[in-house]
Amino acid sequence: MKHSCLRFVGWVAQSANPPDNLSVKLVLMAIATCLIAILMSCTQQPQAPMRVGAVVWSGYEPLFLARDLGYYPNHLIKLQDYPSATETTQALRNGDIEAAALTMDEALLLAETNPDIQAVLVIDFSNGADVLRARPEIPTLQALKGQKIGVESSALGGYILTRVLDKAGLLLSDVQIVPLGVSEHEQAFNQGVVDAVVTFEPVRSNLLKFGAKVLFDSSKIPGEVVDVLVTRQDLLKTHKATMEKLIQGWFRALDYRKQHPEDADRRMAQREQVIPEQFTESLKLLQIPDLRTNLTLLGQPDASLLKKTEQLGKFMISKKLLKQLPSLEQLLNDEFVKSVE
Repeated sequence: MKHSCLRFVGWVAQSANPPDNLSVKLVLMAIATCLIAILMSCTQQPQAPMRVGAVVWSGYEPLFLARDLGYYPNHLIKLQDYPSATETTQALRNGDIEAAALTMDEALLLAETNPDIQAVLVIDFSNGADVLRARPEIPTLQALKGQKIGVESSALGGYILTRVLDKAGLLLSDVQIVPLGVSEHEQAFNQGVVDAVVTFEPVRSNLLKFGAKVLFDSSKIPGEVVDVLVTRQDLLKTHKATMEKLIQGWFRALDYRKQHPEDADRRMAQREQVIPEQFTESLKLLQIPDLRTNLTLLGQPDASLLKKTEQLGKFMISKKLLKQLPSLEQLLNDEFVKSVE
């Protein structure tokens, strides 16, 4: 571009013989045109916002709190809602989003087809928030035999169900599986379409009004249901600065909740469509690791996350939910939590 412009200016100047006012004007116009063209060719288009996908889940709400508090500029970070983890995973796989909040079992499934997937933030550990709720007349897990169980067609849904059946000593053929999206759980239970449902907050709490009882929850399998923020390795290069801002905003939101718990829970409860008190109770069923814990878990001085993930992967393989384990050391990346220090 630059050399073409200079040749054009030279041609205009040579054509002006002898020079006159018109020739001078033509040369100046040519120079101005070239300068504008050079500047336009050098100007980079602004990078599109980094898109982050998530379902409605108590543990993901600090992301949306950070947005609500203005920590995420719209031109840098765009949070997108998805109705299910399956659709969130598919969006990341298709390149419709650059990052996603997922459970570790979903991350393992994703890494099976996309080996460059990395977990850059440990969001939470479920300690009772993921449950199987059943009708009052079903007193035990063993009594689920022959019953209709609603479950989302996702990695987490399948994993929780297999853990339930394992604890009950039942086979998959012993129950009737009814595939349901999360948005269908409450209505299906209320209308008697299912006798039990594998679900999580806020549906977990909403089912109380129908007399649903907890037969199993994630507190029975500590450390197995963990949520992480994942992205593709190639995007960490192109969106490095933005990813740092995303994670910094996460920890700023956690700090805000420590200082202003009532206001923070009021804001986060709105997206969950529950009252603030219900949202506050739901957070008691989660363990949200702080920065120091994230550093030790992702950096692996504390190998507990690595070991739990390996156990999770092996269990999934044994139940044919996963074909093989990805490289777990490569899966965990502490680079971005380090940027918060």
